[in-house]
Amino acid sequence: MNNSALNIKIFADGADIGAILELAENPLVKGFTTNPTLMHRAGVVDYESFAREVLGVVREVPVSFEVIADEFADMGRQARKIAAWGDNVYVKIPITNTSGESSTELIRDLTSDGLKLNVTALTTLEQVDAVSLALSPLVPSIVSVFAGRIADTGMDPVPVMEEALKILAPLPDAELLWASPRELLNVVQAEKSGCHIITVTHDLLRKLSGLGRDLAVVSLDTVVMFYEDAVRSGLTL
Repeated sequence: MNNSALNIKIFADGADIGAILELAENPLVKGFTTNPTLMHRAGVVDYESFAREVLGVVREVPVSFEVIADEFADMGRQARKIAAWGDNVYVKIPITNTSGESSTELIRDLTSDGLKLNVTALTTLEQVDAVSLALSPLVPSIVSVFAGRIADTGMDPVPVMEEALKILAPLPDAELLWASPRELLNVVQAEKSGCHIITVTHDLLRKLSGLGRDLAVVSLDTVVMFYEDAVRSGLTL
């Protein structure tokens, strides 16, 4: 498999405005996502200015921006403000607030009003089921299951994603997103499991050209790297 054979949609995940503007020209990238943690790491201090700069360039493909409140009333207010920034905007709503209270009622209210949502931070099938019952079948949506964080617990995320797809099947405009990938293998796993979308960090996106690479060539490149580094270090025996 190489990257040209992928059916899954690649969404670039990050908040570095320079990288986003560059990746907007990459035909492999079918959408963009960000979150408050990525924005913090990138030094974003003016949310709306950052978002409008992104949307000034990224006009055709989906872009997800997350609410930053913890109270559901504030989440709802922020969601409506964010949604008004552009027709290609999906509003990211976390599956719970920081107290662990479910956001499904808010999801139901927002999606019934026609807001395109990206429900985020899901890790369990029970959460997927609850979200599937809250989303409107008439409004496009994204359900982001954090497969990478599931794998971090030692659990295989692939069966979870396959079952999540079955749960979402009655919603024709709901797409399952494999979130928090850790390595290029996750792109292949997400593709084979049938996920519609995978988020890929800018660093991981650079590795996509390695899909399907001849393993004998990989072996030789590794040997060459070891030898050249030994020479550069001036090592002797």
